[in-house]
Amino acid sequence: MRAGTPSLWMRIRKNRMAYLYAGPAFLVMAAVILYPFVYNVVISLSNMSLTHLRDWRIIGFQQYVRVFSEPIFYSVFLKTILWTVINVFFHVTIGVFLALLLNRPLFGRGVIRTLLILPWAIPQYIVALTWRGMFHYPEGAINLILTKVFHVGPIEWLSDPTLAFVAALIVNIWLGFPFMMVVALGGLQSIPEELYEAADVDGARRIDRLRHITLPLLKPVMIPAVSLGVIWTFNNLNVIWLVSNGGQPADSTHILVSYVYRAAFNYYRYGYAAALSMVIFFILLVFSVNFIRRTRATEAVY
Repeated sequence: MRAGTPSLWMRIRKNRMAYLYAGPAFLVMAAVILYPFVYNVVISLSNMSLTHLRDWRIIGFQQYVRVFSEPIFYSVFLKTILWTVINVFFHVTIGVFLALLLNRPLFGRGVIRTLLILPWAIPQYIVALTWRGMFHYPEGAINLILTKVFHVGPIEWLSDPTLAFVAALIVNIWLGFPFMMVVALGGLQSIPEELYEAADVDGARRIDRLRHITLPLLKPVMIPAVSLGVIWTFNNLNVIWLVSNGGQPADSTHILVSYVYRAAFNYYRYGYAAALSMVIFFILLVFSVNFIRRTRATEAVY
């Protein structure tokens, strides 16, 4: 410690009121975030299961070895990547497209904006169960529309592995685009109008304004939103679990997080589930750090 630099204890004494005010918040964070995380790490290193619920012991990294040695991990992981990429792609594409429309003078814009935000405002489990009823064979609303409007036969959406996965994708896309739309709309309204006026003076076409002004200035807003969207979608248990009725048919529609839930609360493999949840955590941690760094999302654009 350099001469003249106050020690940690002296700094705490000097700012004791600040630490006193922040102390309860730190205690709550430690109780609801730090303790469960550390406990999960400990469980992931143990053999805790239904047969070793009270007499569990630390066994090292055996549960992690088991996770990576089971072929199902890789198939479910690939399905999770597919689930995340498709969802986030449509969330961003639909959200930005609608934001561009709503950022222009439009009759009834307030009402349209409110209606488009509704999917985001309704609780996920209600939406998921409602859509599951709509996909019912043969009397669900989707099949009735297909039958009466398009004159095609009803589809067994939830009995086929691929169609059940597609049904869950449709539900999650419907749920997720309003968030991206709201974020993009906020970003669009923060772009200075003078930039567009200068582009008009230079004779820029509409597509040039979109490519060289709108999209680059939306990037700092959208990159953190996309990062959050990836994490939320990767960890979205409600939709895939409720729409597919717990990974049905035959556990073929699981993503990683629903597979963790199945391992913990249906198969009672607590140590294995904890290890798999830590793997998910590190996957998302590495992705988030690299994504933010590579896209330079935190750099200023002006």
